[in-house]
Amino acid sequence: MHAPLAYCAPVQEKLEDMKNYFAESLWSPQGWTRDAHLAVDAGRVVAAPADAGAERLGRYVLPGMPNLHSHAFQRAMAGLAERQTNPGDSFWTWRETMYAFASRIGPDDLRAIAAQLYVEMLEAGYTQVCEFHYLHHQPNGQPYADPAAMSLALIEAAREAGIGLTLLPTLYMTGGFDGRALSERQRRFGFDVDGYLSLLRQLVKMENAALRVGVALHSLRAVPERAMREVLEAISLLPSGEGARRADEGPGLHRGGGMAEPSPQPLSRGERGSGMPVHIHIAEQIGEVQDCLALRNARPVEWLLDNMPVDARWCLVHATHMSAQETQRLAQSGAVAGLCPTTEANLGDGLFPLKAYLDEDGAFGVGSDSHISVSPVEELRWLEYGQRLATRHRNIAVSAANHSVGETLFGAALRGGARAAGVALGAIEAGKRADFVVLDEQSALLAGRDRASLIDTFLFAGNTNLVRHVMVNGDWVVRDFRHRDRDRIGARYRETVERLATSN
Repeated sequence: MHAPLAYCAPVQEKLEDMKNYFAESLWSPQGWTRDAHLAVDAGRVVAAPADAGAERLGRYVLPGMPNLHSHAFQRAMAGLAERQTNPGDSFWTWRETMYAFASRIGPDDLRAIAAQLYVEMLEAGYTQVCEFHYLHHQPNGQPYADPAAMSLALIEAAREAGIGLTLLPTLYMTGGFDGRALSERQRRFGFDVDGYLSLLRQLVKMENAALRVGVALHSLRAVPERAMREVLEAISLLPSGEGARRADEGPGLHRGGGMAEPSPQPLSRGERGSGMPVHIHIAEQIGEVQDCLALRNARPVEWLLDNMPVDARWCLVHATHMSAQETQRLAQSGAVAGLCPTTEANLGDGLFPLKAYLDEDGAFGVGSDSHISVSPVEELRWLEYGQRLATRHRNIAVSAANHSVGETLFGAALRGGARAAGVALGAIEAGKRADFVVLDEQSALLAGRDRASLIDTFLFAGNTNLVRHVMVNGDWVVRDFRHRDRDRIGARYRETVERLATSN
């Protein structure tokens, strides 16, 4: 294991003095700015006057894209679940393959896998990743000597690669809506409420410009209502004592299953920051919806909106199977729908009701989830293509204000992803973190294109990677299509995965 103190190092190790830049065309969700002058100081964008000596960024400069949903360890199993195990293969059979693979991974393995993944994200134009992290303990369910060992491996991997990280340690307590105990393969995911809040307290002390800590509630089937309320109260999303009052209404399901006990000690104002992000998997599978209806007499999104303080701090991951009313209510709540089209397609989840959701001005972002693809272009492209296949029409994701599919999708994903990450991202403007993506202006794909068609071309004109340079927090991490440490991190990843492939 690596010394814990090493994880406290900030991601930007060589902070330079303020530097001036010039972009011929700078894109934001509000449109293009021509001949833009800006400066970067201490990792933040600041306003700057015209400067003849400013460094030219490039012809087309875009904000870095947040990736709002990641299970990093699954990058190493991509392609290993594509053989039929039975005619009824589904998410649930894939999950067994995933559990078997997860059982082999320790902290050093996770760091090697995550660092490789984060290099790939950066080279694709992602500059922030929300890591929905539930691989907490040893395979037998016993905590590591430091219960945060696996979380620290992810923090170190993000620091090493130079990507911004929103770490979402995950509460995972039960194996189903009926409160059954975790299975043998799930035991390493489990925390009780007190242990989970202790982990949060340890991690929030490490926050910096490149690290944000939030809360992940794995799912309604894995987190009992009372435990969910206690965690939300501890991070001050519920009125004081609300979790304890609701806990008295039924039998206890945490701390070994005894009767309800006093609510855990809340996180301090400094510990919880300014509104911690809260993420949850929800309504991904029809079976999940059916179980929720049978045991809670409500659909999953309906139940969550009726019983929890869902607002703009929340990210509902997948939310695939919603009624028309749920779709409208989710959009109106201000929460972000966390969409992962390539994984949702790979797992046979279904299609999100995008058009109805956009008609209600719903917020969304995209994530690569299981990492069978690591590309914001592919996520956004297939978000649109799924709708075209379902409706047999074209150009679905547009708004009254913007008839460009590419600009509508890209702008919405920037805004929603930044909100879900809890970080000032999503635009290149004063006060926000300096995350830039510079496209390859020499690419044949962009020949003859003007600004009006640039984002549409970026998303829909082929599979050549157009991301040439990437800056994160004022630091160039990708130059001329290559991550600065690609070779070393890649070599370690290959050694790790080859060893895992031959282990029992």
